[in-house]
Amino acid sequence: MLGWTDRHARFFLRQISANARMYSEMLHAEALVYGDAEGFLKFHPAEHPVAFQLGGNRPENMAKAARMIEQAGFDEVNLNCGCPSERGHADPYGAHLMAKPELVRDCLAAMRDACSLPVSIKTRIGIDRQDSYEPLAAFAQVVVESGCKLWIVHARKAWLDGLSTQENRHVPPLHYDYVYRLKREFPELTVVINGAIDEWPAVHEHLQHTDGVMVGRRAYKDPFWLREADAQLFGATAEPVSRAQILRRCLPYLEAELTRGAHPRDLMRHTVGLFRDLRGASNFRRHVSVEAHKREAGLEVLEHAIRIADWLEERERVQPQRPRRSSPITG
Repeated sequence: MLGWTDRHARFFLRQISANARMYSEMLHAEALVYGDAEGFLKFHPAEHPVAFQLGGNRPENMAKAARMIEQAGFDEVNLNCGCPSERGHADPYGAHLMAKPELVRDCLAAMRDACSLPVSIKTRIGIDRQDSYEPLAAFAQVVVESGCKLWIVHARKAWLDGLSTQENRHVPPLHYDYVYRLKREFPELTVVINGAIDEWPAVHEHLQHTDGVMVGRRAYKDPFWLREADAQLFGATAEPVSRAQILRRCLPYLEAELTRGAHPRDLMRHTVGLFRDLRGASNFRRHVSVEAHKREAGLEVLEHAIRIADWLEERERVQPQRPRRSSPITG
């Protein structure tokens, strides 16, 4: 979710669900160790529970980065071995690390030794010509040896030598059964399933076989879908928030961020999908896409967005549109 789940996106999504665990966009460990660590590690206390996702392949720097992440106050540190970026060929990171299981083991062990946070890993079910379950099971032995207990598995392989990063998000077939089998054969691991999960019945079905579900693109592109998470998964009984309420909750945050030099687009760009599939959504999208990107934009951009939200929701209350099936969101 590079470029998507930055701290502003996570704060916005936290106003929709109080309990879902948030994951940062992936950052290379070297960027933390040698770059602007203070800027990269900045986040709002409201984001908890929140995990930081790392890329990299040098155990010593993975350890340093993990220690910095713990000191910054995050709740979990995650090693990304699932990103299929073409840039991971020469200096392997992301899914390219699945070809180097011993190095993955060393990175995970170094991270665990360096901090007291839960250390997790995110992978694909395999890479390139690994089409059967057996390579995944072999990789699981490495994960167990490292002492890592939490494994997030995207149920597609990554075809690193034949598909683009974009194609790797939807072209390789899904094998949820591989992830289910992984949990059966390695019950000591907490296994979280990921990959094209975008409806609540599917979430509950996966939870019959795994310990958790990670949802990426549906939660980001259709964030209002996430408002059911607390009731569906965490037993919340409060009335779900409205779209206008979500935006109002962001007012103090944006006002404070503007005083620190942020621009309204930093937050507002993540709200574009809030009215997805609702009649009149184009009015909201147009306002955010145009007004929030003007150089002179200020808090009034969000204030006007709230007025649009009030208008759209009142119209929907008075004259509901016919239900229609949401367009599919792959990932």
